[in-house]
Amino acid sequence: MKAENDQRAGLLYGFGAYGMWGLVPLFWPLLQPSGAIEILAHRMVWSLAVVGAALLALRRWAWMGELLRRPRKLALLVAAAALITVNWGVYIWSVNNGAVVEASLGYFINPLVTIALGVLVLGERLRRSQWAAVGIGLSAVLVLAVGYGRPPWISLVLASSFATYGLIKKKLGMGGLESLTAETVVLFLPALGYLLWLGARGQSTFTAQGPGHTALLASTGLVTAIPLVCFGAAAIRVPLSTLGLLQYTAPVFQFSLGVLYFHEAMPPVRWAGFSLVWAALSVLTWDALRSAHRARAGRLEGALDPLPAPLAASAQAPAREPA
Repeated sequence: MKAENDQRAGLLYGFGAYGMWGLVPLFWPLLQPSGAIEILAHRMVWSLAVVGAALLALRRWAWMGELLRRPRKLALLVAAAALITVNWGVYIWSVNNGAVVEASLGYFINPLVTIALGVLVLGERLRRSQWAAVGIGLSAVLVLAVGYGRPPWISLVLASSFATYGLIKKKLGMGGLESLTAETVVLFLPALGYLLWLGARGQSTFTAQGPGHTALLASTGLVTAIPLVCFGAAAIRVPLSTLGLLQYTAPVFQFSLGVLYFHEAMPPVRWAGFSLVWAALSVLTWDALRSAHRARAGRLEGALDPLPAPLAASAQAPAREPA
């Protein structure tokens, strides 16, 4: 019963995390007339305040000393911070410049880019269905390039930066809260310096647009941290395969908002491109579910066999007539 309740809670946390990430395009336009870089800088500064308060409450500081003693890990952390800066900045810019649909495409194709990195960087071998999904995904990018009259660079930058960020996070092996804290520590001084420079030039909107605008900019820290907390709570309660399927919730919401709320154009060739992306993701999902089912079946078969392997093999051998 406890495991069942944990899984139910994990699903709710997962839907909460990806749902908030999916609805965040409604938030960034509220921060105008702030520009994308100013919003990004505030997000970095206020995120550190939020995660710092969380770590203070949880008293989780021991990891910092270990991190400082490992220069290679620090270098990876700086690279991760640079990548998430690019990802956040391009995403905020795209939402506030009428490209929500193209941004959603970036997170749809992110799993395909992650697979490609696994092959190119980690030397992983793909199953036929995974190769098929990657091939369909490449076809989709070509179709969308024709539809947009240019490569879908927003989607490609978002997908590649986040996939590479995920690869580095895998190598870092840090918890979500600790990793975000370390990344925002790296980003804090440049972000704060940029905000102070804006203020000195009289171009900051932080206090120029009234207390409501000030509060909204300060809340960017919460908008960053709360979904991550929910994601962390989901990750320890539900299987990774379930979490992988839930990740599509966010780009589905983003795509729906782009078409239905922001009324972005979707000519037939873009529908064709997105349809190919969804076909590729369907193949990946089918392959992941099939692999998970086979793994469960293998574990169950092993658990039901009470005999040691040699005895089990002899017990399964056909009976022979006596000589």
